Amino acid sequence: MSDLPAVLAIDVGNSKTDVALLAADGRVLGAVRGPTGSHQQVGLAGAAAVIGSLVAGAAREAGIGEDPPFAWVGAFCAAGVDTARDERLLARALGDPGFVERLILRNDTFAALRAGTERGWGVAVIAGSGMNGLGVGSTGRIVRFDGLGDASGDWGGGAGLGMAAHGAAVRARDRRGPRTSLERLVPALFGLASPGAVTRRLYDGRITEREMAALAPVVFRASAAGDAAAAGIVDRLAAEMAAFAIAAIRRLGARRLDVEVVLAGGLARSRDARLLGAISDRVRAVAPRARLVVVDAPPVVGAALLGFDELAGGHVDAAVAARLRRELTDARLAGADAPGARRR
Repeated sequence: MSDLPAVLAIDVGNSKTDVALLAADGRVLGAVRGPTGSHQQVGLAGAAAVIGSLVAGAAREAGIGEDPPFAWVGAFCAAGVDTARDERLLARALGDPGFVERLILRNDTFAALRAGTERGWGVAVIAGSGMNGLGVGSTGRIVRFDGLGDASGDWGGGAGLGMAAHGAAVRARDRRGPRTSLERLVPALFGLASPGAVTRRLYDGRITEREMAALAPVVFRASAAGDAAAAGIVDRLAAEMAAFAIAAIRRLGARRLDVEVVLAGGLARSRDARLLGAISDRVRAVAPRARLVVVDAPPVVGAALLGFDELAGGHVDAAVAARLRRELTDARLAGADAPGARRR
């Protein structure tokens, strides 16, 4: 077993799955990206099939056999690991193939926090297709949120932003709301002539609410161009993201500390100036020493670091972490930086 890779890192999001095999010095031996392996979307059997295929692909790239175990520690972080039942079901599904000697199973908020800070404590807010948050105190105390969308009082994420944009467009067209460039921009994204045409396609299922997340960049551009309705949607998103962060800070008793607030997910990675400015203002009104950190690294980096932390019995060596961050990039996961790969 001594020749096993050190860590198998897996990050499962609502739109994709990233898998990486890493050597003890942080080198990326194999890294692949594929479709979502979320059990909430494809079921437990489907999730196991997707993840198993991607792990085998990473093993082939790493030049190791396809018979498990593939690494000493497996760090599996996923959207949808929200309850103890989720953890039991996924641990059973992932344990059956025997991918690793030791398995760490976490919600994806833990990966986001670890990717954004070397401290081991702080606050994370994910704004991707959905919304969730996490707080880890300097003493190790953990505060979590249910992160179940409407069922747990959440609003936001790409789908929420897109539906809000469509609502503003419809209300402007039928005169219930103020005029906005979203009247034109929303249907144009789908190749349609009017907000009403989008409504009808949503109604009959030809456009899904998840597909509405594609409108998020449209909202940010319209806001930056001075559209008041779009700016209001961005402000609402900022308030929701800040609410997660502030609640975690208060529950941790960290208002007087220099807490790092890690922002992750596609909406945070947009680095929209209005969004980040409003979040910072709200958070620092409660915790004046707080600092925002936007995570640009793929979330699987955080999963990998959690795996190395487990191996080290604490925080991984800084040189190992630096090499991992340098090599495990979106380009590598997409295949562009793999050894011998052709640029696409």
